[in-house]
Amino acid sequence: MRVVALVPGGIGEQILLFPTLDDLKRSYPNAQIDVVVEPRSKAAYRVSKSVNEVINFDFKDRNSLADWSNLVGMIRDREYDVAITIGRSWLVGLLLWLTGIPTRIGYQGKGAVFLTKTLPFNPSQYLPELYHHLLQPLGIQSSCPELTVNVPKPDIEWGQKEQQRLGVNETGYVLIHPGSSQLSPIYPANSWQQIIQEFQQKQPDLPIVLVQTAEDEQIVRSLLESCHHLKVTAPGNVGKLAAIVGGASLMLTTDSIALQLSVAVQTYTIALFADMEPAQLLPKSEKFLGIKSSTGKLADISPKVILEKVLGG
Repeated sequence: MRVVALVPGGIGEQILLFPTLDDLKRSYPNAQIDVVVEPRSKAAYRVSKSVNEVINFDFKDRNSLADWSNLVGMIRDREYDVAITIGRSWLVGLLLWLTGIPTRIGYQGKGAVFLTKTLPFNPSQYLPELYHHLLQPLGIQSSCPELTVNVPKPDIEWGQKEQQRLGVNETGYVLIHPGSSQLSPIYPANSWQQIIQEFQQKQPDLPIVLVQTAEDEQIVRSLLESCHHLKVTAPGNVGKLAAIVGGASLMLTTDSIALQLSVAVQTYTIALFADMEPAQLLPKSEKFLGIKSSTGKLADISPKVILEKVLGG
C-alpha cells in the first residue's frame, strides 16, 4: 500500500502527526508512507521512523496553476492507494480528487465533497488524537499512541557531549526556549529575566540553559547581559534539539518546536500559550503543564504565576 499525507504547517504540526504515521506503519508494515510538506518543515522528518519520502510544496505561497498542476502530476506518477489530509481547504480537496487516488481521507468541511471518507473535526481535542481518527477508514481502531520521536545516534552522542561541554551532565539542568517573533509567540525578555533571577536565587545549584536559534538570538543576547551564570546551547537540527531537551530536568518554553519534542521525549514541561488551548497541544499527564494567557497575549502572563509553577513543581 502506498500512502501520501498532505501536512501544511510548521515543524510542530508535523510532529503532532507522528503518532498517526507511526500507528499506520505498525498496522501496515509494508506500506510506503510519503508526506507533502512546506519546505520549512522538512527538517521534522529527521526524527521520524515511519516516513519514506518527503515532498516539498509551499501550501502558503502564491502558487500558480502550473505549480498546482506539477504537484498533481507528481502525486499521480507515484500511484498512491490512499491520501490523507489534515487540512480542510477545498483547494487541497480538489487537488486530491484530480490525482485520482481511490481512497481520500480528511475532515468534514469545505473540501469534503472531493474526498471519499470524511470524519468530524473537533477543534478542542488533543491534536494527535484528532489526527489519529483519520486512520479509522483504513480499519485501524486502536487508541492513539503516545507521541515519540526517533533521534539518530549521532544526535544522541552530540547531546551527551554538549552536556559535558556545558558542565551539566552530572547536575541536571533547566532548559528554556524563550521563543521568537518569527517561529513562536515571544515572551518579553524582562519577564524571562525576572523568572531566571528568582529561580537562580532559590535553586543556585541547578543550572539554566538557554536554547538559541538564529531567530531568537536577540532575546538570548539580552538575557545573557542581565542574568549571570546562564549557559547557551545552539542545536543545529531537530535531532540535536531533541537530544538536549531529553537530558533536561525541566523544560520551560513557549508554543514552539521544542514543546512537541519535549512531550515526545517525556521531559517535565511547562509551556506558555497566548490563545491556543493547552488541551489541544499537551496530552493529559502530570509531566506537562500549560499556562494560558487570560488576554490572548503571551506578554500578559505574569512571571509570578510561572515561578509558582516552576518552584512549586
